[in-house]
Formats: sequence, structure tokens, C-alpha cells
Amino acid sequence: MNILRNGTLPSAHGPAEWFTGSVRIDPLFQPQPSTHAAGSYVTFEPGARTVWHTHPAGQTLIVTAGVGRVQLWGGPIEEIRPGDVVWIAPGEKHWHGAGPTTGMTHLAIQEHLNGEMVEWMEPVTDAQYGQ
Repeated sequence: MNILRNGTLPSAHGPAEWFTGSVRIDPLFQPQPSTHAAGSYVTFEPGARTVWHTHPAGQTLIVTAGVGRVQLWGGPIEEIRPGDVVWIAPGEKHWHGAGPTTGMTHLAIQEHLNGEMVEWMEPVTDAQYGQ
């Protein structure tokens, strides 16, 4: 058994290559030899968001606080709220983040495939974000 306590792994600022705006990442767990999943709390300040990206094995988002947005490439922007569980299929180009006036925190869980968890792409423009 291995117990990791929230707050034992250092928080990090979301890098500008992956995010627009102010984002904090609180890692919770990393892949283990028998599992391929990693999970983090990600907190977005109002207007903050990821860049467009994909996950080779998909991603699950569980919203824990605030109001946010998520969008699949070519689809509508969807509002997400606490308790919402969002599944993004493998290879699906998407972004997610806070609403324009409200922050948002979600638990992000993704698995690696051949050592890769995410492919980061281009920033989400203000027009795409809907400001």
C-alpha cells in the first residue's frame, strides 16, 4: 500500500506552452508499474484555459469547483460545473478551462500510451474561447 497525501507533492504554475492565463497544477498521483494513470487537480483563474491538445489514451475530467468550459474541435463550447464528469476520447482535439468571470478546478485523469500522455498544440484564441 502507498498513501499519498494531498499537498505532499509540490504545486506548479501551468507553463505558458500549455495554458493561457493563470493556472495551478497540484499533482495527486503518477503512473505506477501496474497502472498507466496519472491525476492532478488543475485550478484555472477566470479566463484561463489549456491550449488545444489530445490524449492518446483519452482523459477524464471531474469538475470540483467553479464554472468552466470545454470544447471538442469543431463542436460547441459546453459549460461544466461541479459534479460534472467529462470523458474525452483518445485522440480527440479539445481544450478546457475556466469561465470568463469564474474560476474552475477539476481533477484531470489520463493514462499514458507508449510513454505519452498528451500532445500539446496551438493556443485557443480569444475568439475561439468566446470572449
